[in-house]
Amino acid sequence: MKSDTLYKTFIYTALPCEAKPLIEFFRLKKDTTIQCFAVYANNHICLTVTGIGKNAMSAGIAYTQALFASSNSVMLNIGIAGHKEHPVGSVFLIAKITDNDSGRRYYPPLAFTPPCPTQCLQTVAKPQLTYHPSHLCDMEASAFYETATRFSSGELIQCLKIVSDNELSPALNIQPKQVSALICTQLPTIESILMELTKLAESLTTPELTEFDQLISQYRFTVNEQIQLKKLLARLQLIKGKNWVGIAATSAKTGKEFLNLLNQQLNEAEFYL
Repeated sequence: MKSDTLYKTFIYTALPCEAKPLIEFFRLKKDTTIQCFAVYANNHICLTVTGIGKNAMSAGIAYTQALFASSNSVMLNIGIAGHKEHPVGSVFLIAKITDNDSGRRYYPPLAFTPPCPTQCLQTVAKPQLTYHPSHLCDMEASAFYETATRFSSGELIQCLKIVSDNELSPALNIQPKQVSALICTQLPTIESILMELTKLAESLTTPELTEFDQLISQYRFTVNEQIQLKKLLARLQLIKGKNWVGIAATSAKTGKEFLNLLNQQLNEAEFYL
C-alpha cells in the first residue's frame, strides 16, 4: 500500500556505517513502521539502508519508491569503493558504471558542474582481492542505477563513491568507524550535490509544450507512450535549456518508432557545460 507521505529526495546506502553520518547531518528519524529495511527521513529526505549487494539494493529502491515516490525524485547512492591507487578518502561522482556480470554499461547524465572529480566504476558480485587497473569497484552501483531509472529521470540519479581501500590499505582493514569518518568528511560535497540535483528536479517539470500537442497529432501514441513522450521532452528541455527551439525532424513513421529514435538521440547526446 502506498504511503500518504511523499519525498522528493532519496538517499540509498548499503551499510549502516555509511548512513550514520548522513542521518545525523540531515537530522533524519527512523520510520519504525517499516520492518523490511532501515528507513530514516525528515520532511524532505528519505534514506534507506538496503544491505550489501545488487539484489539488496534493487529491493530497497523498489520497496521505498513504491511507498514514497513522487514525480522527478532526486536519487543518490552514497557509499564506499575500492581503487588501485586513489588515496583513501578521495571522493568521486560516477560518470560510467559497468556491471561486471552482465557487461551492461550505464552513463548517468551530468547536467551540472560537479563539486568533485568524476570516475568510472565497476560493480561486482563478490568482494575483490585484486583491483581494476583504472576503475573504482563496488557491489551496488549498477543495480542502483538500473532500478532507479525506472522511477525517475536519469539526470536526477547519481552515484557518489568515497575511496575506502587501495593496494596500500586493503579492504580487509576497513572498520565501520573508519567508514563513517570517511563519509563525514565529505558531507559538504554531498550537500552540494543534493542542492544541485534539487534545482534540476525543480526545473524538470512536465513540459506542456506545443511540440507535445504537435507530436500527438502527427503520430498515434498509446496512453503509456504519451507518458514516455512527456518524460523524453522534459529531458530534452533540461539538456537544451528553456529556450530550445523545436525537435529535429526524423524519419519515424509511427509513434513507437519516434520514441525509440528520440530516446536513442538523448542517450547518445553529449552534454557540455
